[in-house]
Amino acid sequence: MNDPNEDFAALFEASLKQKRIERGQTIEGAIVAIGPEVAFVNVGGKGEAMIALDELRDADGALEVAVGDRIQAVVVSTEGGLTLSRKLARAAATDRQIEGAFRAGLPVDGKVERAVKGGYEIRVGRTRAFCPISQIDTRRDTDPAEHIGRVYAFRIIEYKEGGRNLIVSRRALLEDAQRAGAAELRRSIAVDAVMTGRVASVRDFGAFVELGSGVQGLLPISEMSWSRVPSAASVVAAGDEITVKVLRIDDEGQKITLGLKQLGDDPWSKVSASYAVGQVHEGRVTRLAEFGAFVELEPGIEGLAHVSTFPPGQPGAWRRLVPVGTTGPFEVVSLDLAAKRIGLALVHEGRRGAAREAEDVREYAERPESEPGKTFGSLADKLRDAMKPRQR
Repeated sequence: MNDPNEDFAALFEASLKQKRIERGQTIEGAIVAIGPEVAFVNVGGKGEAMIALDELRDADGALEVAVGDRIQAVVVSTEGGLTLSRKLARAAATDRQIEGAFRAGLPVDGKVERAVKGGYEIRVGRTRAFCPISQIDTRRDTDPAEHIGRVYAFRIIEYKEGGRNLIVSRRALLEDAQRAGAAELRRSIAVDAVMTGRVASVRDFGAFVELGSGVQGLLPISEMSWSRVPSAASVVAAGDEITVKVLRIDDEGQKITLGLKQLGDDPWSKVSASYAVGQVHEGRVTRLAEFGAFVELEPGIEGLAHVSTFPPGQPGAWRRLVPVGTTGPFEVVSLDLAAKRIGLALVHEGRRGAAREAEDVREYAERPESEPGKTFGSLADKLRDAMKPRQR
């Protein structure tokens, strides 16, 4: 049984974590009381917060809210209770608040008014600021016009001349959020998890897939399909949304290996029911090596026709019989399910077949040596002859 004291301690610790918030965080709550100078906001499990009435007045000084209204505001202090600011979140900050936001590293809302040389002009409260084009987004391929008129959260990265010269960055806040999201996502990813991602780039060796919050995994070309593929680009393209399976994660969680073919059945699981020694199947030659030809019998099932299975002739002459792309009948001469290997032999004119040759050996062994006209020698001789490698 669980110790009640331990359960209480765990619940207490969880409640503290729930209430713990940071400066710069935007929260929402309902106004529960309005005093002479401040209003109190119920922010749920985080308790109550205070916000100055000046933050809640319009340009004419009239109070814009009433008890029961819900507002969004930025946490500007956590010392001695929560203090909120709505003007920071509504692009109505005063010069003093802007300076305070710069020193505390708090975000401020700003409106993108127009594009200028090298960036954008941003309106923050009554102040104009400059955002370099490299700091408006984490992506570099966005259309500059799509930002005009938008209200974003910015971080003030330079504050000069008493606030008359401000440089702001939206990218800094996006990267902070991305790093936090990436850390959380990495903690949640587990081996064998099936996830949806977007192909970020395609390389010769595979493709990088973004799983969210900037976290990428590598989909090797060998894990894309059970059958051999000519290139990664023949399977996926940048921008494709695909479903993948997590195969491996390194100790630090920084390298994630993904698989695509694992979402389908391994064709080798059905080989025992479809292939047997002595059977003949149609195959296509996919590549040649010094020791033989690789032959695809069906997608994901490939066998090897060893050089010793071709008719004798000049060295390398067998290659002319099976150039890459050749299709034809191939006999199964060996089958190793555990190693996923199939030995094949091209069925050519004059070839009797492995099954027929094995039957001949058995016939030789069973016939009496004294039978007139049927002197074949000992069984050992016949077996030795049958196992001799063919001359090239």
